[in-house]
Amino acid sequence: MQGFAGKVAVVTGAGSGIGQALAIELARSGAQLAISDVDTEGLAQTERRLTELGVRVKADRLDVTEREAFLAYAEEVKEHFGKVNQIYNNAGIAFSGDVEISSFKDIERVMDVDFWGVVNGTKAFLPHLIESGDGHVINISSLFGLLSVPGQAAYNAAKFAVRGFTEALNQEMAIAKHPVKVTTVHPGGIKTAIARNATVAEGLDAASMAEFFDRRLASTTAEEAARVILNGVSKNRARVLIGNDARVLDLLVRILGSRYQRLFSFAMPKFRPS
Repeated sequence: MQGFAGKVAVVTGAGSGIGQALAIELARSGAQLAISDVDTEGLAQTERRLTELGVRVKADRLDVTEREAFLAYAEEVKEHFGKVNQIYNNAGIAFSGDVEISSFKDIERVMDVDFWGVVNGTKAFLPHLIESGDGHVINISSLFGLLSVPGQAAYNAAKFAVRGFTEALNQEMAIAKHPVKVTTVHPGGIKTAIARNATVAEGLDAASMAEFFDRRLASTTAEEAARVILNGVSKNRARVLIGNDARVLDLLVRILGSRYQRLFSFAMPKFRPS
């Protein structure tokens, strides 16, 4: 992948899935990496693979919901490398449950990680990206940041929020003429462990829902997702869709408008696990 050699890239949630694949692809493209995750075992595995590729890497345990720790981490990364060019706000969790049976804490946790984690990372690193003269913010939303489905209200809320936040930031950077590009990423079903690590509302079967996602919905590998993301970043695209499912459903929503909700209300109960 061209255009990443010598860049310093920060990747959250780098212990597995898209985050790990992004870190490896960036390393192969000549970037220096600051990687983080709450999963220290997965993070260590990613660090080993990057070290084998011969790149400069800084690996740290980081909880993206801890704002003060994130702010301190940004300063440490800048001091370590001397600059920061890119931040990939990738860390996230999944949760399933209708609003009626979801607790306030369940919804708050998803928002804390999936939305506020993105805000924390963006705010912490934005001054350094501007200073670099060649900055880029890449925030991972979801297909569920383009359309809503029953049972995913908390996740939809967080991912729609990431989309709105990032698209507004993109315009602000252009108006201010800051040297920072901004990209929102909308993955469809990706073959990662996110479904197996997901939590569910009380009374639902987490194992059957994870099995359903892995068997019926996950169609794109994390490695392919990483390549699509970096291709979009290299071309300074404001929006990147990953997978045929994301592209087709995005088009469907554009055509139907709000009428897609009636279609999904009818169809989704027939497809999701009971």
